[in-house]
Amino acid sequence: MSQAAQTVERFRYDDAIVRKFALATLLWGVVGMLVGVIIAAQLAFHELNLGQYLTFGRLRPLHTNAVIFAFAGNAIFCGMYYSSQRVLKTRMWSDALSKIHFWGWQLIIVSAAITLPMGITQGKEYAELEWPIDVAIAVVWVLFIVNYMMTVFKRRERHIYVAVWFYMASLITVAVLHVVNSMSIPLSLTKSYSLYAGVQDALVQWWYGHNAVAFVLTTPFLGMMYYFLPKAAQRPVYSYRLSIIHFWSLVFLYIWAGPHHLHYTALPDWAATLGAAFSIMLLAPSWGGMINGLLTLRGAWHRVSEDIVLKFFVVGLTFYGMSTFEGPMLSIKSVNALSHYTDWTIGHVHSGALGWNGFISFGLLYYLVPRLWKTPMFSQKLANAHFWIGTLGIVLYVVSMWTAGITQGLMWRAFDESGRLQYPDFVETVVQILPFYHIRLIGGLLYVAGVLMCGYNVLRTISAAPKVLEDEEAVGTPLDLTPLQESWHRRLESLPGRFALLTLVAVVVASLFELIPTFLIRSNVPTIAAVKPYTSLELEGRDIYIREGCYNCHSQMIRPLRAEVARYGDFSKAGESVYDHPFQWGSKRTGPDLARQAGKYPDLWHVRHLEDPRSIVPASIMPKYDWLLKQDLDLSRTRDKVATMMTLGVPYTVEQLDQAEALARQQAAKIGQGLAEQGRPGMENKEIVALVAYLQRLGADLKSQSPTGPVAGR
Repeated sequence: MSQAAQTVERFRYDDAIVRKFALATLLWGVVGMLVGVIIAAQLAFHELNLGQYLTFGRLRPLHTNAVIFAFAGNAIFCGMYYSSQRVLKTRMWSDALSKIHFWGWQLIIVSAAITLPMGITQGKEYAELEWPIDVAIAVVWVLFIVNYMMTVFKRRERHIYVAVWFYMASLITVAVLHVVNSMSIPLSLTKSYSLYAGVQDALVQWWYGHNAVAFVLTTPFLGMMYYFLPKAAQRPVYSYRLSIIHFWSLVFLYIWAGPHHLHYTALPDWAATLGAAFSIMLLAPSWGGMINGLLTLRGAWHRVSEDIVLKFFVVGLTFYGMSTFEGPMLSIKSVNALSHYTDWTIGHVHSGALGWNGFISFGLLYYLVPRLWKTPMFSQKLANAHFWIGTLGIVLYVVSMWTAGITQGLMWRAFDESGRLQYPDFVETVVQILPFYHIRLIGGLLYVAGVLMCGYNVLRTISAAPKVLEDEEAVGTPLDLTPLQESWHRRLESLPGRFALLTLVAVVVASLFELIPTFLIRSNVPTIAAVKPYTSLELEGRDIYIREGCYNCHSQMIRPLRAEVARYGDFSKAGESVYDHPFQWGSKRTGPDLARQAGKYPDLWHVRHLEDPRSIVPASIMPKYDWLLKQDLDLSRTRDKVATMMTLGVPYTVEQLDQAEALARQQAAKIGQGLAEQGRPGMENKEIVALVAYLQRLGADLKSQSPTGPVAGR
């Protein structure tokens, strides 16, 4: 043994930062889940859409961002700061960077909570935040990477533990995903347009969206599982070799799977098939990780019934296994044809979010709070009540959404004996699944009740803690990298720089193989001569559509399936959306598809429908948008919007640019005159005319083409 290895050093971990993230996890967990209950209630009872800033379309992105990046994000940082310092035997490299990370992240979350209800959004699922917040995310994330990697480099342990592998992969990959997907051209501080359009934007978005699930909601939680489960069970990880296989196969395979979200869309079929193939392969490493975790409990199963932490971890791992089986199954094209755009996908997402991420996070809190505040949990009975009521809530939620989704899919595709759609009116499906929305609401209320129990339990525990909390003291020896005879992977674990580089290479290579062909091979996205850019008024209407979150409930993508063509019209082509920044294909149909909306109803129908949907469709659950008939249409930035689109390659003429505002007012006046003749005067200067103009444009360019005509541009 070298002289350096014999030297013992005393130091203290930075547990103050862990306490901050633990409390933030709890706070944002309550906020995110409460918003989730509110939007579930709005689907069950449309009257709860309370005005412009509290509609489902505006609150749904707030819920997803709060749960993913606020609740789960803070839980990840809490677990990483605690476990990494202990397996690396060192304090974080910079306390200052740790504090900047914490307060910067909370500021980002608050910014999201303010801007999203205001309708300030990019309209890209899980990436709605506007560009200044995106820049802030990138800066804070990079600072965290610097602090974390420097901590790894100054460690006192030769080998980096398996949890750190997953943490490093998460940090590196999320940085790549966020930067690439967030590329946009700013118009102002509150508005930007995606650098990508149509097919390319859809591919990049779901490359990002699926891997946000992978590298925010999966890999860091697996890292925490590999540290906290063995600690709680007082058993070593079942298999080191299985950990290696689990990590590298997951990192390499996951990044390819995103296109399975776009089956039967205008995405080139090869890309969707590639995504499905890798999704199915993901089942093996995912279940390998679950088995590795559960078998870690060998010899300790008797403790599960007594230890609240192990209860949450075991059920969390079980839901991980369920959701990682269901995901590959839903990526199979024949299954996806039934499930996509339905509530089945919502049930799948929430089995992972509530069961896997939620229960691992709560298990983490129950493990850490007594250790961080130096006092036992206030009430084990209350913790057990949280476990059981939360489990029941998940079951009610997920089963109701499974049932609702399968019901939707079967009704949408049903034909009668004469070969006609059995349920031609979309609202018939809505009426049929409404009881399941009530059950979902009950499940959500039970889950939130459990979260509130946890919050009360934690606060009472903290109130009994000592007044002065000192960080935990530890001892270690300076890092000794004397060459040893080791396996290749053990040697790699002593070289974190190379380990991180290999991870980056695996992620980037897979991403390039997936993205580049669609960007460079023009035949993959052929243009259609009939498709023209939106008029300046339609462009304004599209921005209103995105502001109000209409894309959360309506798709603009008709799949080449018999039932969809019969219901909506000719299937969508890739060339139709070449000027859409961002794309609007959607991922859920709470309302019907709008891709062929042009000319389907007169302008007055749209005005009345947006003012009060029940006046047109009595069973509708759509919110009212009556403020659109009262708010003046602002055209002060119309020219700038057209100029930005020209920068992005949209072929507007110089005349269209110079006269953008005048042309918008001219088209608005024409629509307003028609409405006045039908008894609704005074609309020509209101936002409603812009939205009507946009809706009446959807599919208009191809309206003259026969549904049975050529399929070039598919």
